[in-house]
Amino acid sequence: MKPTDKIRVAVLFGGRSAEHEVSLQSAKNVIHNLDTNQFEVVPIGVDKQGNWFLGHDVFTSSIEQNQVYRIEENSRAWFTPEWVGTPVDSAKAVIAAQPSRLPKFDVVFPAMHGSFCEDGTLQGLLELANLPYVGAGVLSSAVGMDKDVSKRLAMNAGINVAPYILIKQDVWKLNPVRFINLIEEKISYPVFVKPVNTGSSIGITKVKSSKELQPAIDEAFRFDTKVMVEKGLNVQELEIAVLESLESSDEPIVSVVGEIVPSHEFYSYDAKYVDDKGAELLIPANVSKEIQERARAIAKELFIILDCEGMARIDLFLDKETQEIYFNEVNTLPGFTKISMYPKLMAASGVEYADLLSHLIQLAIKRHKSKSKLSRSYVD
Repeated sequence: MKPTDKIRVAVLFGGRSAEHEVSLQSAKNVIHNLDTNQFEVVPIGVDKQGNWFLGHDVFTSSIEQNQVYRIEENSRAWFTPEWVGTPVDSAKAVIAAQPSRLPKFDVVFPAMHGSFCEDGTLQGLLELANLPYVGAGVLSSAVGMDKDVSKRLAMNAGINVAPYILIKQDVWKLNPVRFINLIEEKISYPVFVKPVNTGSSIGITKVKSSKELQPAIDEAFRFDTKVMVEKGLNVQELEIAVLESLESSDEPIVSVVGEIVPSHEFYSYDAKYVDDKGAELLIPANVSKEIQERARAIAKELFIILDCEGMARIDLFLDKETQEIYFNEVNTLPGFTKISMYPKLMAASGVEYADLLSHLIQLAIKRHKSKSKLSRSYVD
């Protein structure tokens, strides 16, 4: 029996993606804003090699060092990849070296971003471990992370996306000139070169001329084996936060529309996290009421089409010339840093930060209870 009636929330942070450092700031805000009357926090840091460490001191040192790292004298690894395939007797010896009473938890809050965190990988692990967790499941996490697949699903539903060409790394290496010619034939400059499976604008380059194209594609392939080259439109960048309702019969809660006005060439990683004046965040967006309602309706439709659960931030483009709305991407584990749009949009829509976190945890527990009723055996 637990010593208190509080719900123990394991806040995961760090991870193996290029968004490791961003994750630390999200976790810091989540931990700071969790209602201590309802929840007890169990911080778990995942270093860049995939080792899991548990404890408040691990969290404190991670914030100080701006990364989760292996402390040599720290024998409290909760999980380490080296244990996979370790003979049982040896594994018992390793586990015996750990403290005998590690805190348990009731629900997992992944404050992690990018590959191996929000692409279904982590979600699959938590499903196997039969643990309730905040956010989208395996399928919608994977779909949301893959910009190509999510755009194809959006197009299938009749939602606009900017023209793009997909390139796979192995094929690119065989004949880069072919792709350069195809891009210049089908899509005029400027274009955006993007790794398909990253967030926080990591690896993205705006390309204005032919000489810039190949280096930009090579840079994107540093972060993923699939790259998309997308036509650059003259747009306003709109963002909408969507939150699953606690009542199954109710429609998702859709926030007011926000707008990103970058002072950089585009809303790059530096504009988001390095330069304090990298962008202006407007809530509500500087668009007409009719556009706002249209954007909110599209965001809600995408949340359902992409099978999202828990929460999602839907990023849209409004073409300044045609006033057409385009789907850009969906973020199923949006940032929770002090400058992140998702909590700001929900707060502007009447859902304060602490209440938002409580709502998400309740959703996670409710979904887990529902799935736990499913039969896992065909034979009685």
